[in-house]
Amino acid sequence: MNPSAPALPPDPQGTLPVCVAALYHFTPFADCVALRARLLDACHELGIRGILLVAHEGINGTIAGSDDAIAAIISTLRALPGCADMEVKFSRAPALPFRRMKVRIKREIVTMGVEGLDPRRDVGHYVAPTEWNDLISDPDTILIDTRNDYEVAIGTFRGAIDPGTRSFREFPQWFRDRRHELVEQGRTPKIAMFCTGGIRCEKATAFVRAEGIEDVFHLQGGILKYLETVPEQESLWDGECFVFDQRVSVGHGLKPGNFDTCHACRAPLSEADRQAPEYEAGVSCPHCHGERTEAQRRRYTERERQIRIASQKGIHHLGVDPARQGDGPDA
Repeated sequence: MNPSAPALPPDPQGTLPVCVAALYHFTPFADCVALRARLLDACHELGIRGILLVAHEGINGTIAGSDDAIAAIISTLRALPGCADMEVKFSRAPALPFRRMKVRIKREIVTMGVEGLDPRRDVGHYVAPTEWNDLISDPDTILIDTRNDYEVAIGTFRGAIDPGTRSFREFPQWFRDRRHELVEQGRTPKIAMFCTGGIRCEKATAFVRAEGIEDVFHLQGGILKYLETVPEQESLWDGECFVFDQRVSVGHGLKPGNFDTCHACRAPLSEADRQAPEYEAGVSCPHCHGERTEAQRRRYTERERQIRIASQKGIHHLGVDPARQGDGPDA
């Protein structure tokens, strides 16, 4: 293999043949239309599935394929202008966790809705996973989980504040409403933030610094890099980490987790959720059972029937796209 190609995670047991790459990079792209066409063609040719978002501010996404295919596309991406040091987190899966390949043009590669932020200029201080425990164990550190409520529900760092947001767009107002209270919690204002892969914190830390707080830190590489790097016995992470593909969650060592997803509301489901009386595969779960009309239930039931038929025939049914909105690939 090309010595400049990315180092991919091993699969010593031979049970996780698919390589998954979560990536993002902030760099200006002048012609997103041409870039979209180029990337879509390349991914199709390599048999890669997943989703990439391109915008004038950069690129973001999660893709999956064979080791050779992922190595080739990452090399292609890092050859783009300004992308040589693109952030990429690799993990493995037993099968392709996406049903198709999409490349979309967006206004922002992670949607915060605040004008004038430039993560390349204003980002907070990066903290390596190996140094993260020391930072968040400091009683003067205010630790904030910048992810959405359904992500936080299945796992987070001990002592982290949950903003309870349903969308990353809600984070700026939440912070402004709580700013005075948050700053008073520490003897000196020191705020640490984290997210799944790191991209939301690029904008969140830039935003908080624009609000007048200088000592702002974020976990480099996000939760995924922490779970990959820090031994479980030393970890301050509790639970699993929601991911934006059909694996639903991963644990320490980035091993596939134990959660499923509700095809009606996309909420992550634990084993207890799946045993609840409100759960009906593909139709409802304890999180959405009371929010769906009978017409919706009938539609979901028919969709689930079509999915089972397709599965029995060994083909993919495109009616289910389990990706939620967040680091992977938008918020």
